[in-house]
Amino acid sequence: MLARPHTLVSSYRRIGAMLERIDPLVLLLLRFWVALAFWRAGVVKFDDPAGTRYLFESTYHVPLMPPDLAASVATWIELVAPWLLLLGVGGRLTAVFLFVYNAVAVVSYPDLWPHGLWAGLLGDDFNDHKVWAIMLMAVIVRGPGALSVDRLLERLLPGLRRRPS
Repeated sequence: MLARPHTLVSSYRRIGAMLERIDPLVLLLLRFWVALAFWRAGVVKFDDPAGTRYLFESTYHVPLMPPDLAASVATWIELVAPWLLLLGVGGRLTAVFLFVYNAVAVVSYPDLWPHGLWAGLLGDDFNDHKVWAIMLMAVIVRGPGALSVDRLLERLLPGLRRRPS
């Protein structure tokens, strides 16, 4: 026997309401996962500055920056920005910054896309970077969520409150 349409609609709405309650946790997990990936990369760069410089001189081809400067900037971005993302400080802005940084990393490392950059976007090349980009896009679109410093500041400082849409 088939369920009545209004029963299906009601069940669908209940499930949607339950899922909306975990939205802050999902956004926190997305922020955590991306932050951890970038922070680990920063720790590796920090632990081996000579190796990092070598990679930026021989393998990574960052546009508009000399290799030594690119190595230092990349190291510090990867050590600081993940904490801002994880904590949800300037959540959307931090996510946009890391999204662009991620894109520059992909463009600067041609070994990630052996079949060409555009083929890599649709194929199996640089999958980690694509996953991080999608997670960052979720934070950009949704904001950092209720479990963030941004939301805490909105509560404490009435002038920062979001206006209803």
